[in-house]
Amino acid sequence: MMERIHLTEDLSFSRVIHGLWRLNEWNMTVEERLELIEQCLALGITTFDHADIYGDYTNEGLFGEALALKPELRERMEIVTKTGIKMKGNHFSDQKLSFYDTTKEHIIEHATRSLKELGVDYIDTLLIHRPDPLMDPNEIAEAFVELKESGKVRTFGLSNHTPAQQSLIQSRLPFMLVTNQLELSVAELKHFEDGSVDLCHENEMPLMAWSPLAGGRLFNEEQFAPLREKLEEIGRDIGAEAIDEVAYAWLLKHPARIMPIVGSGKIDRIESAVRSTRLELSREQWFEILKASRGRDVD
Repeated sequence: MMERIHLTEDLSFSRVIHGLWRLNEWNMTVEERLELIEQCLALGITTFDHADIYGDYTNEGLFGEALALKPELRERMEIVTKTGIKMKGNHFSDQKLSFYDTTKEHIIEHATRSLKELGVDYIDTLLIHRPDPLMDPNEIAEAFVELKESGKVRTFGLSNHTPAQQSLIQSRLPFMLVTNQLELSVAELKHFEDGSVDLCHENEMPLMAWSPLAGGRLFNEEQFAPLREKLEEIGRDIGAEAIDEVAYAWLLKHPARIMPIVGSGKIDRIESAVRSTRLELSREQWFEILKASRGRDVD
């Protein structure tokens, strides 16, 4: 049974989350997309991570097409999506560049578009995708309140926001943010050291971890060779089948309740992440991996 992480009294996510950033690149038929969704659900992965811009604004629709074949599956899943970026491309073809837009109008318009693309009546959690240097936190709060009161979005969170940015937006809201999605991995430690993880931990706010395997760089880049060796060594000791399982287990060991996002369309990679939830690292092993990543002992 997959562990559940409670974000509110009536909303929980699966400990492992499936990410749909590259869905359009997997070249799946609609039936194959549905099969992948059902395979995830069978493994206990019920939370699916989207963004309006993924696949040049097409991936939510690709997921929605598959879900439309079995709409009853909606009741068994949690849908997360993001907004706040206007990407130059096919969708906004008249733009000179990509830029952030966290105005009330944009947030509501794109949350509503996400509902239509996904073919659902509500979004479980809506995130602001990136920090906007021009953001008006009052506008963000107004958009969130309106979306919540309309029933279009149940809860709200952030993605890639610093502690100060998170605190600023939270200060304007009449309810708590429920998550911050950050880049976290054995090879990407900055958010463990800059207060981002600590603030979420302080607020008892679970974290979503994107790129938990460092975007695949962990497997092949020379700079990570010592880290790979340590992951392999500890993997043998704890019964892991591959180093990715140990990398996931390292995140899962942290008491801040980190939920790794697995962004693969290959079921064996997804199953590997699920197996990691059954692995147990000792405190000493966790610090061995930290040392291999940082290249030095603790101070």
